[in-house]
Amino acid sequence: MKQPKLFLSLAAALMMTACAGDYTPVETFTEADDPVALTAEQQAAWDNVTKTLNGSWGSPDLRYSRSEVPTALNQDAYHLTAWRGERTSAQLLLWTAEGAQGVECEIADFKGEAGSLPASIAEAHFVRYTVADVQNYNFKKGGPTVLMPDMLDTLEKFDMEAKTTRPVWILVTVPADAAPGTYKSSITISHNGWGKVTLPFELEVQKHTLAPASEWAYHLDLWQHPSAVARAQGLEMWSDEHFAALKPIMERLANAGQKVITATLNKDPWNHQCYDAYESMIVWTKHKDGSWSYDYKVFDRWVEMMLSIGIDKMINCYSMVPWNCELEYIDEAQDGKVITVKAEPGTAIFPVIWEPFLKDFKKHLEAKGWLAFTNIAMDERSPEAMDAAVKVLEKCAPEMGFALADNHKSYKKYTMMRDVCVAMRQPADLNDILSRREQNYNTTFYVCCGPFYPNTFTSSEPYEAEMLGWYNVAHDYDGMLRWAYNSWPADPQVDSRYGNWMAGDTYLVYPYNRSSIRFERLIDGIEVSEKVRALRAAGADMSAVDAVLEKVRTVEITDYKQPWQEIMTEARKALDEAARK
Repeated sequence: MKQPKLFLSLAAALMMTACAGDYTPVETFTEADDPVALTAEQQAAWDNVTKTLNGSWGSPDLRYSRSEVPTALNQDAYHLTAWRGERTSAQLLLWTAEGAQGVECEIADFKGEAGSLPASIAEAHFVRYTVADVQNYNFKKGGPTVLMPDMLDTLEKFDMEAKTTRPVWILVTVPADAAPGTYKSSITISHNGWGKVTLPFELEVQKHTLAPASEWAYHLDLWQHPSAVARAQGLEMWSDEHFAALKPIMERLANAGQKVITATLNKDPWNHQCYDAYESMIVWTKHKDGSWSYDYKVFDRWVEMMLSIGIDKMINCYSMVPWNCELEYIDEAQDGKVITVKAEPGTAIFPVIWEPFLKDFKKHLEAKGWLAFTNIAMDERSPEAMDAAVKVLEKCAPEMGFALADNHKSYKKYTMMRDVCVAMRQPADLNDILSRREQNYNTTFYVCCGPFYPNTFTSSEPYEAEMLGWYNVAHDYDGMLRWAYNSWPADPQVDSRYGNWMAGDTYLVYPYNRSSIRFERLIDGIEVSEKVRALRAAGADMSAVDAVLEKVRTVEITDYKQPWQEIMTEARKALDEAARK
């Protein structure tokens, strides 16, 4: 494989994006070369491309190669259907045989019989390409790679090289007070002030209103990783600048309906399974007389910031059983030396370490008013480890809840768990889901390292992310968990691979608060869940929707040979028709 080109320095990137006046070529980074060589036929296709900049609508369900001439495109007006308050997506493709400098997009106002909507409700984002694994079981051994479009950049202008294709992702946020009806708009693409391409599109605003994300019932839990933001953006850990950078990234998550704050009780609970280790949010100190004290300053600041932006249903604290069972504390008897201790569940030291902390933590949470929605969280721990942890927690802080990413069906034994998430391939029993819901406990599902399909890897087709929302509805879960929102590899903009996990497995957004195709389509699936719930509550005829859900429920969803893209298209049409009635 060709080596990726080096990432430009932050200073250079800021200098270039800050230029005013006459256009200066702008790039935040240089994308990697395509590791896949074109066939002679694919190369020859560029010889038949007109010398002007070309554009057409593509499908938001699919990814398109940077190196190939796109095919099977839609030259007609693209039709979007959305509720008031909904955020929806479209994708167009630009391609050029000779190159195009200073490409920019201008969206027109939306005009219809019911009035008009401003162009500002829509955004156009140039999609950037990153290196990814080709999905196969040998990816850890340096298997084949591919260049995938994913990151939604914030550049206003873009330089296209010769013989390249560039997707542009269109995001439309319908105002909650928009009058129902059909609105016509267009997007005009030009480069250096000429070579214009104009593509019409329509927006059908339906009569229903989607509630704000803060009111969604869908229990979204994407684990946050503050340490990754500090490293990737060159900031001092837990500094004012770090928190300032964290806030907009987490606001994006709040706007997706996130319900859970991810907090760390001690050193890295996942034993450095990601590129960046998780930093503790609480400093543990053992004094010379054997007593303990705990500094909650960082924990409090993190939680308070997350609460202030609307992520306020749960605080899940990792973990009483970290992956290597190690904890760190400052030992005053050893002149402030940082001591690492191994405290395995069931050993004599486990309660000695955890009981004083839990008692103090409980008092602190009570004083802050957070005890009622704070959980001690575990990730795929054995039944034996769970037994020991539950015993200590119930002794010292029974008012605190338990959360578990469960791959042993431990929820059947620990029925008091507030927050249970089961692996997609180990589904929860419907009766258990309903029983837990009656107790105001939620049950969700998760995808992570697997299955290969459907998922939200960099190489996953975009519609797979939406499929997860339909899967949630079909199996009556309360939402989903994914093991990281922003656990970035070394340079995700250029190369999304980490090695231990499929490319993109550990993150859904990019540094400097940039979204992705995968994240936007995941939100589409969440909105599906909310729309189905709202229509059922309104007594709408859902027979066509239920027919599709039955397919999702009864057909093996991990079977990629099934016509899932067509089924998703059918599902959307059924949902739109149900809303029109």
